[in-house]
Amino acid sequence: MTTSTRGTASEKKVLPAVLVLEDGRIFRGRAYGAVGETFGEAVFSTGMTGYQETLTDPSYDRQIVVATAPQIGNTGWNDEDDESGRIWVSGYVVRDPARVPSNWRAKRSLDDELVAQGVVGISGIDTRALTRHLRERGSMRAGVFSGEAIAPDGELLARVQAQPHMKGASLYEEVATKEAYVVPAVGEKRFTVAAIDLGIKGMTPHRMAERGIEVHVLPATASADEVYAVHPDGVFFSNGPGDPATADGPVALMTEVLERRTPLFGICFGNQILGRALGFGTYKLKYGHRGINQPVQDRTTGKVEVTAHNHGFAVDAPLDQVSETKFGRAEVSHVCLNDDVVEGLQLLDQPAFSVQYHPEAAAGPHDAAYLFDRFVSLMEGQRA
Repeated sequence: MTTSTRGTASEKKVLPAVLVLEDGRIFRGRAYGAVGETFGEAVFSTGMTGYQETLTDPSYDRQIVVATAPQIGNTGWNDEDDESGRIWVSGYVVRDPARVPSNWRAKRSLDDELVAQGVVGISGIDTRALTRHLRERGSMRAGVFSGEAIAPDGELLARVQAQPHMKGASLYEEVATKEAYVVPAVGEKRFTVAAIDLGIKGMTPHRMAERGIEVHVLPATASADEVYAVHPDGVFFSNGPGDPATADGPVALMTEVLERRTPLFGICFGNQILGRALGFGTYKLKYGHRGINQPVQDRTTGKVEVTAHNHGFAVDAPLDQVSETKFGRAEVSHVCLNDDVVEGLQLLDQPAFSVQYHPEAAAGPHDAAYLFDRFVSLMEGQRA
């Protein structure tokens, strides 16, 4: 929840701001972006670039994002790099905001865009200390307060502790499209894919379109009849926010897709949905993976990739054995080398696979872009 007002830059320079964590830790700084109050889960992102893509990623719904890079806003804000139609983060925490943006594509400053979209933030705090706190204690509920929203510490803490937890939160429907739309293939059309929008990023259908795929993006509530009405060669399940344990509808839909043996690809939330459809559990990570510098090994090739992540939940599947499921044999195809978290699944007896990270990452790195080619290969094999 966010309430805000649009103060001018000169007015905000003298306005204090407070970040309050649910365990009572408090950081004091200056107002950044809109002035007011906001609540969400405090998480940190280690990317040194790509803040515009991060802020507009629907998977960050109801999260207050802490930028670990010390200076943010150097390249301003442009009209090309949004991953969706709006900023989704609940709040933004930075140490040293750029005073003047410098980039040939910039149309306005990051601060201006945060104000325009009513996103409450805070600057001038020790983000290194905050990040270490979240690493030690885990991601937690938080609030950012500035201007007239500031109150006695005890009152602010009580308001933070009254907020809902991320565990058990069902958020994918509130960020997904309400109406189906089509992203046409670039050049000659080769395939048709039905993409289930659970919080899809704009670059994802673009990466498929580049490969001659016409992408029909469907609402999160789409039925199997609606999916197969577009006569898909493959079905895709997107990234998205919230707890995958609440996503019974998408799990039921994926189960039907698997029963029909249609080529299937899932990213992030889609990976968790596949895990559940195969009978595995999911769990909340202590502080998650968020950034563009996570090492992942593709166990099918042995290659190590530097990858972009944004997830606070993971699939609980055995790393060192092939599992028997109602859809045949399944195995963990990718694993994070930092902590052995499952980063990908694949079925061995039918054309379906998923990854927990983001091969479409617009800001880079692009090590994992080949996964879209792997999806194409599955559809080619099914046709043959």
